[in-house]
Amino acid sequence: MKSFNIPEFYRSPVISRLKTLRKAKDPKKKDLRPSLLDFGPLQVYIARHFGFCYGVENAIEISFRAVEENPGKRVFLLSQMIHNPEVNNDLTSRGVQFLMDTSGKQLVPWEELKPDDTVIIPAFGTTIAIEEKLRTLGIDPLKYNTTCPFVERVWNKAGKLGEGEYTIIIHGKPQHEETRATFSRSAARAPALVVNDMEEAQLVGEFMLGQLPPEKFLERFSSRLSPGFDPARDLQRVGVINQTTMLASDTQAIADFFRQVMSKKYGEENIPAHFADTRDTLCYATNENQDATYGLLETGADLALVVGGYNSSNTSHLVELCERKFPTYFIKDESELLSQVRIRHFDLHTHSLKETAQWLPAKRPLKVILTSGASCPDSIVDKVLQRLLGYFENVATPEQALERLAAVL
Repeated sequence: MKSFNIPEFYRSPVISRLKTLRKAKDPKKKDLRPSLLDFGPLQVYIARHFGFCYGVENAIEISFRAVEENPGKRVFLLSQMIHNPEVNNDLTSRGVQFLMDTSGKQLVPWEELKPDDTVIIPAFGTTIAIEEKLRTLGIDPLKYNTTCPFVERVWNKAGKLGEGEYTIIIHGKPQHEETRATFSRSAARAPALVVNDMEEAQLVGEFMLGQLPPEKFLERFSSRLSPGFDPARDLQRVGVINQTTMLASDTQAIADFFRQVMSKKYGEENIPAHFADTRDTLCYATNENQDATYGLLETGADLALVVGGYNSSNTSHLVELCERKFPTYFIKDESELLSQVRIRHFDLHTHSLKETAQWLPAKRPLKVILTSGASCPDSIVDKVLQRLLGYFENVATPEQALERLAAVL
C-alpha cells in the first residue's frame, strides 16, 4: 500500500515502534490480538489496529502540500479535513481557513472567494452542488481533493444500484459531512433515503408492509428523501450502502432487515427483483479498527481509554464497543487526564463533557485498554500513554515493555 509524506510530529517514539514491531511479526494483519505492554504495576493493552488510516494520511499529505504550493495565497478548507482537533488546528495555525462548519453552516460567504483562492475538499468528500458552486467561482474543486478512496467506492456502489433501478438506502448520520456527500451522489443516480439506525429502518419497513401511514413516513423522513421521492413507488426495489465509519454489525443488521421485509412482502423466490445484496461498504480501516476492538473485549482489562476527536464517528463507535464490557473514557488527548484522581471525558449519551473522580482503580497490576480512532495521530496516543505512566511508581521503561512484547509474539 502507498506510503504518505506526513509531518513527523504526528508520529511517536513508542507507538510507531510498536506498530513497526507488530507489522514485522504479522505483515498480513491476521493476528487481531492486542499488544500487551507490561510496565509492571501498569499493563496496557493496545489495539492491533488503530490511528491514522490510508484516507487520513492521504488527506494530510494533500492539505499540507496545498499550503506549501500556495505561499501568500488564501487557502480554505471546505470544512474540517478530518475529525481531529489537533490536525485541524495545525492547518489553521498555517493560515488555512474553514469555509463552513461540520454541519454545513457557512463561515465565509461564497461571494468572498476569488478565482486565485485554493479550496481543499475534506476526506469526507462534498456534495455535487458545492463542487459546482466552486467551479462557478473559478475554483477547481478537484485540485486539492482529499476525498477518501473508500468513500468514493461507496459512491460507485450507489451508481451501480442506480443503474439497476434500485432505490438507495444510506445507513449514516444524516448531518455528517460524509453522509451529506453520499446522499448527494446517490440522489443524482436514483431515489435515495437516509436512515440513522435500526429504529428508523424498522419505521421504513413498517411503511413497506403497509403498517405505517404515508403521512407518518413523510413526517419522519421528508428532510432525508431525494427530490421527487415517492414512497409507494420507490420502496419496491432497494439496496443498502453506508457512511463508511458506521458499525459494521449495525449496517449488516439493517441490510438483513430490509431483505427480510422484502421476503415477507414479495416472497423469498422474488428477492433478487426487490433487494440488491450489496457487500459491506465500510472502509478497510473501519473494519480493522472495529475487529481489533473486539479483540480488546477478550482481555480482562479494568478500564478503557479511547482517544480521538469528539465529533469523530469511527471513534465514537469504538467507544460504544468498549462500553459493552469496560468502564470507558473517551478523551481527545492527554490533557483530559487531569490527575491520578480525576479525568475529563466525553459522554456519548449526553453529548457533553464530564469529570469523573477516582477513575483509576487501586489494584495492581492495573490493566488498561488504549486505542484511538482513524483520525487520531499516534503522537497523541503516545502522550496519553506517557501521562498514564506518570501516575505509577517503579514502572518499566517503554523499551523494556517493547522487549517483553517482542519476546512473546
